[in-house]
Amino acid sequence: MRKISVQEVVDKAHLNPFHWTILWLCTLIIIVDGYDLIVYGVVLPLLMQEWSLTPPQAGFLGSMALFGMMFGALTLGVVADRIGRKKVILLCLISFSVFTFLCAFARNPTEFGIYRFIAGAGLGAMFPMIVAVMTEYMPKAIRTTLVALTVSGYAMGGMLAAGLGAWLVPTYGWKLMFYLGLVPLLIVPIVMIALPESLEFLVRKDEKAARQVIQKLSPELKLTESDELVRPAAAGGKAPFLEIFREGRALGTIMLGVCFGMCLLMVYGLGNWLPKLMNSAGYPLQSSMLFLMVLNIGGIAGGLLGGYLSDRYNVRKVLMVFYFFAALSLALLGFKTPAPVLYTILFVCGATTIGSQILQYAYSAQHFEFSMRSTGVGFASSLGRIGAILGPMLGGALLAANLGHQTNFLIFAIPGIIAIFAVILVRQPKAKEQELKTVVVNS
Repeated sequence: MRKISVQEVVDKAHLNPFHWTILWLCTLIIIVDGYDLIVYGVVLPLLMQEWSLTPPQAGFLGSMALFGMMFGALTLGVVADRIGRKKVILLCLISFSVFTFLCAFARNPTEFGIYRFIAGAGLGAMFPMIVAVMTEYMPKAIRTTLVALTVSGYAMGGMLAAGLGAWLVPTYGWKLMFYLGLVPLLIVPIVMIALPESLEFLVRKDEKAARQVIQKLSPELKLTESDELVRPAAAGGKAPFLEIFREGRALGTIMLGVCFGMCLLMVYGLGNWLPKLMNSAGYPLQSSMLFLMVLNIGGIAGGLLGGYLSDRYNVRKVLMVFYFFAALSLALLGFKTPAPVLYTILFVCGATTIGSQILQYAYSAQHFEFSMRSTGVGFASSLGRIGAILGPMLGGALLAANLGHQTNFLIFAIPGIIAIFAVILVRQPKAKEQELKTVVVNS
């Protein structure tokens, strides 16, 4: 009889078509989240004009989706650990598509805010679960790179929204951007068929299905019915939510939440207000939308570079370097510079703010053990949504206060410095995950 370590099979597997199917499906789903990041910023100037919104009102309205994201990440991550991630991912994808589409029919800011909240709840839960699925299935040697590649879909979606906005919104109006919210429904049947359920969940609930998945991960293994599957167990069988605070994890869990918060404050503050801030500084509206595209192109490059560096060096140190350059580039955006310099700064800013967010998810997923990953990452990211909520509000407050172009961006740079100190305070939990090795016993 052989005892097969599920974790070791995953860690040592060679990339094959099954891995690539998971990667591209997860990337498509993350693109949906990225589209949502930018779409409000794209339509914001027109919404402010049509509904006569003040900057603080517009900032609060922008935060409604982020309130929803915090709620979704906090509640549905726990549900996913209990009933399976795939079911919750499908529910989130459908709810986001439907309620984003309904935003086009909102008759006033209140209706718009309600639809954005419900759509945001789906997105807030979906993102950490996709990261957990990728972390659970990808080979250890290139795990961070592949997770970063998937999460870079966030920037791809943002780039798509910015490009479509600059092209379509001036001619067809803001509602078209929300009509496009139905497009993600097209991938729902593919996800139902091709995306596997959480492997850890299958090992607990459906061993036959788990064996089929393991065979796809490692075709050369040749599993037999007599082989016993061994998985890392939750410590003492305790509730996963409580476990993320036990055995030295409490400070790290909270600090990861602070990192998420500071990072998301920068990302969502820029995503919602960059066109308006640059437009207020004298740049044409269409050019301001193109700035968002450059920002997200940088985000893709930053995520891929960060993942590559993290698999070869220390992800913690790479993340701190990214936060430093995020703060620096944000501060530099406040100065008038020639167009080539401005686009370069925007590129670096996107690479290090959006790129930091990508690395933050990968780093956080590694911090938590196999059995509590969705709960841990979901809690830390939901705590970080406080920063995401504050980002749009901060942009509105800065515009209302008329502090000046340089001061606005200097204030947006401060969270990057705070994030560096938060990463320094994150330590690995005292209780290390048990190392399970594959043992072959002749019977």
